[in-house]
Amino acid sequence: MVASAAADPAEQWPRAVVLVVDDEPGMRHFLEKALAPRVAQVLSAGSAEEAEGLLRQHHVDLVLLDIALPGKNGIDLLKDMRSQGIGAEVVLITAFADLDTAIEALRAGAGDMLLKPFRVTQVLGAARQALERARLRRENRMLRRELEQRTPPADGLVGSSIAIRGLQAALRRVAGVDSTVLLTGESGTGKELAAQALHRLSPHASAPFVPVNCATAQPAMLETELFGSADTEGLFVVAQGGTLFLDDVGELPPALQAALLRVLEDRRVRPVGSERDIPVDVRIVAATNRPLADDVASGRFRADLFYRLQVVEIKLPPLRAHKEDIPELVAHFVGSLAPRLGVPPIVVTDDEMGFLRLYDWPGNVRELRNLIERSLIVGALNVSALYQSLPRPKPATRPVVDGGPTDLHTLEKQHILAVLESVAGDKTQAAQLLGISRRTLERRVAEWGVAP
Repeated sequence: MVASAAADPAEQWPRAVVLVVDDEPGMRHFLEKALAPRVAQVLSAGSAEEAEGLLRQHHVDLVLLDIALPGKNGIDLLKDMRSQGIGAEVVLITAFADLDTAIEALRAGAGDMLLKPFRVTQVLGAARQALERARLRRENRMLRRELEQRTPPADGLVGSSIAIRGLQAALRRVAGVDSTVLLTGESGTGKELAAQALHRLSPHASAPFVPVNCATAQPAMLETELFGSADTEGLFVVAQGGTLFLDDVGELPPALQAALLRVLEDRRVRPVGSERDIPVDVRIVAATNRPLADDVASGRFRADLFYRLQVVEIKLPPLRAHKEDIPELVAHFVGSLAPRLGVPPIVVTDDEMGFLRLYDWPGNVRELRNLIERSLIVGALNVSALYQSLPRPKPATRPVVDGGPTDLHTLEKQHILAVLESVAGDKTQAAQLLGISRRTLERRVAEWGVAP
């Protein structure tokens, strides 16, 4: 093994692990010397059997593999790697290349082939291209996942309240260590955003952040997605060197709980259908919206896994606990969503903002974001639709900017009459803008004794 050398900033090589497999000591030394200053680590082996031992012990990004090896040849080793779910890029090396060999190499999964003798620049060029292919393949997979999940781009942890400042400080304090983190809090409080913040603040921010929702996939599909198969790299491997975020971790079935526990203990994953483990270096951040301790007590969740995940626990506050952040959140959502939707921003009045601060937000920040998105589409803040979602509450008196007292009923009336005035009394159009039926609108107007 050759120790890592200082990275060459001019080359901007990724922090990759490369395995050189060649039975000629001089060729191994030549390749090690060329690659060691540019990558994180270079491993070397003089035979396929020795290489298999290293592949069991290390995650490898690229293999420079001689075809003519004593015992098992390079192409057979490549076929075995692929059958075991090892998706490292492979550049084959040979002194005698013919068309049949090239075709067999491509079918076995090689990305490139070098013909001996070759120059240093040829080796470096082939290695750089192979590592770039690996990076693009991982990025493409993550883009496909984002499109499939249809999740909107994440907004930041916005707010300046004591609760949010405390959360931000906790995330900064934990980000620098690799301990497993458990994020707890109600649905919609921003647990994935907190996980992203942990990743961005960590020393591994340039590595992948890979989110997985444990509640949305069938157990068999989730197992293959996480651990991979002979044909597909698992998300543990995709997240190599970075962060794997397990959302709704309490929904994992018992078999996958046991498999996750093994990964946390051994730092190795076994692809589905494989007999070979793959070393992984991944930070786990898990999240749950219900008390996992209760699930442990009821037998739904493994106690040993719970304690493995709960090395550091960070609780996210519900929006009702930091309502002073609502004006800042509204401004943020209007500013970020209006350009994305291609619509003009809306103006939120003081009375409307007062209403937003009276509401308890059972759906938390996600519910507020969805309200602002709907309001941007219809062109006005839709507080009446929000009001309709509540049981009729007792009036709650709050001061507003003009100094006069107001309550939920008054705010609703002011908003509905303002929308009616903006459409010249057209009740059908006003009802559409308000998100309520025309009959409900007419009943409200009749209760208030307002002339048509």
